[in-house]
Amino acid sequence: MNLNALIDFILVATNEGLGKASRASGISKATLSRRISDLEEQLGVRLIERSARGLKLTEAGEMLMARTEGPLSEVADAMTTAREGVSTPRGRLRVASPVLFSQLAMGRIGAEFCAAYPEVEIEVVAEDRLVDLVEEQFDVAIRINPSPDSNLVGRCFAKDRLVVVAAPEVLKPDPGEIRPIPGIVTSSFQPTHWSLDGGRLVLEPIPKLRFSSLLMVRDAAVAGGGVALIPQSIAWNQLARGELVQWGTVSGVEPELWVLHTSRRLITPKVRAFVDFICAKYPDMSLVLTG
Repeated sequence: MNLNALIDFILVATNEGLGKASRASGISKATLSRRISDLEEQLGVRLIERSARGLKLTEAGEMLMARTEGPLSEVADAMTTAREGVSTPRGRLRVASPVLFSQLAMGRIGAEFCAAYPEVEIEVVAEDRLVDLVEEQFDVAIRINPSPDSNLVGRCFAKDRLVVVAAPEVLKPDPGEIRPIPGIVTSSFQPTHWSLDGGRLVLEPIPKLRFSSLLMVRDAAVAGGGVALIPQSIAWNQLARGELVQWGTVSGVEPELWVLHTSRRLITPKVRAFVDFICAKYPDMSLVLTG
């Protein structure tokens, strides 16, 4: 298959027409049209429907576009790097990141990364769901305690702890039998017990307030609404100011943040630079965030 024909097909599809593709690339419309026709003949399917109104991708064309646009972009990046004999990070970098971490840290990290690498354009999408890096054309994903995935590789760059906190006026029960307490929980909360400090104190949260955001859970605890289980990183300031009291750490649970990318052998300079950059932001692995 002629790689140039495939690249030209992506060019025409992205620009939604021969004219715009020709102006964007400097390649004549006749050449673009011929190469696409050659590609269709090689594949034995029609990729683009031509009419007086313009061009429209067929179902086969849409499938080819979805499967090849991302990989071809990486190939183009690699060829540019090889041709110029440099490894300067450049181009668009798409990052999928958990909502909470995005709200607290990614704005600052993104701005500092772009300042360090001015030829990179960064887009951060706050997503708690597991995105498909290849299908959705993400370069990097940040995930909490990711499950093993043979298609992804990366590094753990920070760790957190889950702590039980409450306002100073909320009385902490004495160790002993399971103690019921008024709980402030997330919307996805399921009945459970909170075992603190090796089981010396076991709490049974009775949900009184439910929120979809851990920041709201934290703020409700500060207001005296009950007892909450939250990452220590988002309660750091409130604990330091005495607005919250830490009752203990949940045993056996340590959230880890990983920065992941696809396991293909070719890693682009922009991805390598971002992985190194975010790991350097947390040299002691401590996830101390303010907010």
